[in-house]
Amino acid sequence: MDLEESSAIPQKSGGFKQIRRDWIEPILIAFLLAALIRTFIIQPFKIPSGSMEDTLMVGDQLVAVKFLYGIKIPFTNKIVMKIRNPKPGDVIVFKYPEDPSKDFIKRCIAVGGQTVEIRNKEIFIDGVLQKLPAHAKFIDPSILPAQFNKRDNFPLTRVPPGMVFMMGDNRDNSNDSRFWGFVPKENIRGKAVFFYWSWNQDTPLYDVAHRIRWERLFAMIR
Repeated sequence: MDLEESSAIPQKSGGFKQIRRDWIEPILIAFLLAALIRTFIIQPFKIPSGSMEDTLMVGDQLVAVKFLYGIKIPFTNKIVMKIRNPKPGDVIVFKYPEDPSKDFIKRCIAVGGQTVEIRNKEIFIDGVLQKLPAHAKFIDPSILPAQFNKRDNFPLTRVPPGMVFMMGDNRDNSNDSRFWGFVPKENIRGKAVFFYWSWNQDTPLYDVAHRIRWERLFAMIR
């Protein structure tokens, strides 16, 4: 018995349409999704300095959640879909008020309406002495008088509404609100949540096993 010949006719390649469907559209969608995620949901940041040691170390790479404090409408300062306001203790990424092109990361010490005072390195919020964060530190035992420097003695000050007071956990080596003032809430970019990578830059590059800070990978930031 003869086999019946197939009547199917080979289809010509779709050319540019095929390329667009198989390659261009998926790539554009992936870029769009990545841009939306980076703009509104989460964003990676790298720690370049020691102002937050030993909570954050030089070489740490972390993820900040952007939508927690609300989603900012592009090209405006309007915030929508806010889950909660920043609160004392949050480690926050923000635009440096004196140069918004730079991102800073510090710990929120006080929010609008609260008072801040520093007496001989001790912080008082609304008159209550605050505990030092778990990994915060001092590296200089000397006490600087307020008339020369506000690092160790900061006068009683009320944080204005819509502002936050930020300080580095490396209390003697941090450029923060003690020196340049408050951070407007619209400058806030997100709350630092967890590490996704960490290099010890003092370890030789060839010693990968010790250069990676394994214990910090995916650890939560507190």
